[in-house]
Parts: sequence; structure tokens; C-alpha cells
Amino acid sequence: MANLTPSHATKQLLSGYCGIIFGGLGIHKFVLGYSAEGSIMLVVSILGAIFAYGIPFIVMQLVGLVEGMIYLNKSHEEFVDTYFANKQGWF
Repeated sequence: MANLTPSHATKQLLSGYCGIIFGGLGIHKFVLGYSAEGSIMLVVSILGAIFAYGIPFIVMQLVGLVEGMIYLNKSHEEFVDTYFANKQGWF
């Protein structure tokens, strides 16, 4: 089990709310330090909005919404173990 710090609780709340509100842009991934996954979501959303009538952006928004709800429903210990100790990038 990983050590809990106050910044982990802050990151859990911030990434959860960002996932719900700005999920399509991948901001919640950047908050957790997953820059590769965040960049993938951002590029898919922007290019999908330009070239595919926004459908990929809607899909990424739904992914962000689900991930934000998952982040907020996990206990702090489980969140730290999953996303900081084990480095699980998706869901």
C-alpha cells in the first residue's frame, strides 16, 4: 500500500471533477501525471471535432465522465494504489 499524502486527496478530487467537466480534453489525465494518455485524448478530441463532425469528441467526453466518476467513487487508499503505485492509465 502506498503512502497517503494530502496532495493525493487533492489530486483525486481535482482529477475527478476535471474528468466530469473537461473529460474530452484529457485534463484529468494531466492532473494525475499521465501525459501520454492525456495527449491521446486531447488529439483525438481536437482532430475528431475538426474532421469527424465531433463524434470522437463526444466519445472522449463520455470516457472522461466515466473516469471522473470512478476517481470520485474510489476510497483514497484504493485511488493511490491504483493510479500512483500501480500506474493504471485507463479506467
